[in-house]
Amino acid sequence: MKAARIAIRNAAPLAATGGGGGSRAPREVEYFSRYSPSPLSMKQFLDFGSTNACERTSFSFLRHELPVRLANILKEIDLLPSPLLSTPSVQLVKNWYLQSLMELVEFREKKTDDQRTLSDFIDAIVKVRNRHHDVVPTMAQGVLEYRDSLKMDPSTNQNIQYFLDRFYMNRISIRMLINQHTLIFDKGDSAGNPRHIGCIDPCCDVVDLVHDAYQSAQMLCDQYYFSSPELKLTQMNGKAPGQPIHIVYVPSHLFHMLFELFKISDRGGGVPVRKVESLFSYTYSTAPKPVMDSSNTTPLAGFGYGLPISRLYAKYFHGDLQLCSISGFGTDAIIYLKALSTDSIEKLPVFNKSVCKHYQTIIEADDWCIPSKEPKNFSRQSAAA
Repeated sequence: MKAARIAIRNAAPLAATGGGGGSRAPREVEYFSRYSPSPLSMKQFLDFGSTNACERTSFSFLRHELPVRLANILKEIDLLPSPLLSTPSVQLVKNWYLQSLMELVEFREKKTDDQRTLSDFIDAIVKVRNRHHDVVPTMAQGVLEYRDSLKMDPSTNQNIQYFLDRFYMNRISIRMLINQHTLIFDKGDSAGNPRHIGCIDPCCDVVDLVHDAYQSAQMLCDQYYFSSPELKLTQMNGKAPGQPIHIVYVPSHLFHMLFELFKISDRGGGVPVRKVESLFSYTYSTAPKPVMDSSNTTPLAGFGYGLPISRLYAKYFHGDLQLCSISGFGTDAIIYLKALSTDSIEKLPVFNKSVCKHYQTIIEADDWCIPSKEPKNFSRQSAAA
C-alpha cells in the first residue's frame, strides 16, 4: 500500500503535464474506444511470424491496435463503483494505462519506413510491458481494499467478477501482441527459443510442460509443507497412438495453467460442490490475506486470482478450464484447448452499450425456494398448537 501511494503521487503530476497527455488523454481514450479490437488466430500469428514477417506491417497494426485495446478497457474501468475506482491501487493502474496509451499515440503519424521509428517503437512497447508488470496484484489489492472497507452485495460482486475477467483477458492479449513483436523483431532480445515463432511453440511438447509445472509446484510444496505427492503421468494420443502429444500453443500460458492446477487437483477429500464455482471468484481465497510492500516479491497466494486467471488463459484462445470435484474423494481439473490453429482465435472484450447495461443490471430476488440449513421441527409446532 505504501508503495502504491508513493507511485500514484508520482504519477499524478505526470498525468497533469505533457508526459501523461493532460487534457488530451480523455479525447484519445474516447477516439480509440470507438474501434473494436481485432482478434487474431493462432494461425495468423504463425503465418505472419514464419513466412512474411514484416516489421513495418506489424508496427502499422500495433500502433493502432494496442491503443484500441487499452482504450476499450479504460472505458470499463470508469464504470467501476466509485469507492473501488477511488482506491489508490485502482487509480495507479488507471494511470499506468493512460500513460501507456499516450506514449503509443505518439507513433500514430510517424513513417513506417524509418528504422529509427521502428526501433523507438520496440523500446516503447517494452516500456509498456514493464510498466504493466504488477497490474494483476495491484488491481487485486484495490479489490481487497474495497472489500474490506465496504460490504459487497451480490450485484456488486457479480459486476466486479465480470470486470476482472474482461480486464485480465485484455491484459493477456496486450502482452501477447507485445511479446510477439519484440521476440520476432527485437534484435537485442535473445530470450526467445529458436524453435518458437515469437512466444508460440509450433510443436509444444505437452508432457515436458507437465513435468516442468509439476517440478515447480513440487518445490513450492516442499518449501511450505516439507513433502509433496508423487506425479503419475499417463500419455494418450488419440490421433497417433504411442506417439508423444505435440500441440501449437503458447508454452508460458499452458505452464501457468498446469502449475496452478497441480495445487488443487488431488484425491485429498475434494471440494464441496457448492464451493467449486467460488474457486474461480476473485474475492475468494483460502490463503491468508497478502501484504503488499515496496519489495520486489509478489505473494503467490492470498489474492484469489490463481485459478480465475488460469481459466482466462485457457479461454483466451477459445478453450476452457473446468473443475470436477467429488466431495470426500478428490478433485479433477480438465483443460480444453482447440486442436486447430485456425480455431484458436483471441477472445477479446469490447466496450459497447451492452457492457454499460451489464454494469447497471441489478440482481433480482431469487424466484426459487431457498431451503434453510436445518429442517423445520414440526413436532414442536404441533405441541404448541
